Amino acid sequence: MRKLFLLSVLTVFFAACKSKSVTNTAVDNKTERMMKGDWVISSVTYPGSEYIKVQSFNLADSKCFEGSNWKLISNNNKGEMALTKSDCMSFSSPISWFVNKDGQFVLKVLNAGEKAKKVRDGYILGVANQTETSFQLVDKINVGGKMTDVVYQFEKLNN
Repeated sequence: MRKLFLLSVLTVFFAACKSKSVTNTAVDNKTERMMKGDWVISSVTYPGSEYIKVQSFNLADSKCFEGSNWKLISNNNKGEMALTKSDCMSFSSPISWFVNKDGQFVLKVLNAGEKAKKVRDGYILGVANQTETSFQLVDKINVGGKMTDVVYQFEKLNN
């Protein structure tokens, strides 16, 4: 039983933030315009979170993304994200993003001065429960052979 649990944990670490080749596709401008602005991730939830750690976007533990700040600019699909949680590593990076016609949020984390077209790998997440003041990004991960949703809850900051 312990070996199965350890195998599950290792599987999550390797598959949590799968990297996919991002291709050009038509965008959903309406959804993108609703996402424009400054956001904070208020929670990251998934089944088994009390037992299993998930590394998000190959950067940090998913719980480190709670309280992170995101700036999304819809007219040029650029932005910034910053991890700010006190007991986690500090991280800040420019990003490139868009929402395709399939309702998927396509994200690339960039190095300073790097152009998005030079970055071949990105992350594809589902968009759910979008309103003017909140939305969710949903990542699919494999936990012990079962697909599980990791839900990032975004709340709009008042400017």
